[in-house]
Amino acid sequence: MAARAYWQGQIRLALVSIPVEIYSATKSGATVSFRQIHEPSGKRIHYEKVVDGIGPVDPDEIRKGFEYEKGEYVLLEDEEIEGVKLESKKTLDLTEFVDVGEVDAIYYDKPYYVVPADDLAEEAFVVLREALRKTRKVGIGQLALRGREYVVSLKPCGRGMVLETLRYADEVNKASGYFRDIGDAKPDEDLLDLATTLIEKKAAKFDASEFHDRYVDALRDLIERKRKSKTGKVSLDTEERAPSRGSNVVDLMAALKKSLDRPGDNDNGPGRKAPARKAAAKSGTTKTAATKGTAKPAARKAASPRARKSA
Repeated sequence: MAARAYWQGQIRLALVSIPVEIYSATKSGATVSFRQIHEPSGKRIHYEKVVDGIGPVDPDEIRKGFEYEKGEYVLLEDEEIEGVKLESKKTLDLTEFVDVGEVDAIYYDKPYYVVPADDLAEEAFVVLREALRKTRKVGIGQLALRGREYVVSLKPCGRGMVLETLRYADEVNKASGYFRDIGDAKPDEDLLDLATTLIEKKAAKFDASEFHDRYVDALRDLIERKRKSKTGKVSLDTEERAPSRGSNVVDLMAALKKSLDRPGDNDNGPGRKAPARKAAAKSGTTKTAATKGTAKPAARKAASPRARKSA
């Protein structure tokens, strides 16, 4: 557990108050960050704050400004901004409870682990956790953290609970603007059955530890090889390329059937290994190549009522 809690306070449910502590549930240590370097000297590049037509300026002359129209700003002092920050409340009031699936995943932002602050709080904490689990509900409330007020959700997670900050409605783009050109046509029942069977065949319990960022792994490997290289140069593996998108129409029925018939797909349970996923990722290329004009006649006939009629 982290040495220092991100927030300490109490969760209040009607007249019941539960002292808790929350800790950040995520970390950024897995990413690879870069600096800009002056190659001839090997030293870091720094940036000066400059004004057009004036040049470098004194940091004491810099203020925060809000652009209310092009080139026009309202200048604000740090003290003025601090004055409108919300005091970090020590109480999270759970004002409503919603069904687990009612909050769209797009609203979830950042997760935090919630634990009872002491042994005395544990009994009430466990009661709330199990009540949420039994009713399949998520607690909703608002909480001020570090000057900002967040909508938050609270739900069970193993022996503890997870608090997640939620995005406000005006922070999320309306999906209708992106989905409006997608037609209302219903899928062919045979194709739908095949796709459903394929999904059920690959069904498994999610285990996050099975997945890792291959891009970060490759970057770390490249950095290590360059660090150890005497010449400062390393060979790059360029054999594997992303499949190019051709213009040929793929016989969807044949592609789905071929996916179901692929050997090894029955071993996609919780114990599946990374190489199996890598092979699966390549399957788009295999299926496309296999169905470019080479689908069996029976498969083409089944592709649509029109095809069956013409046959």
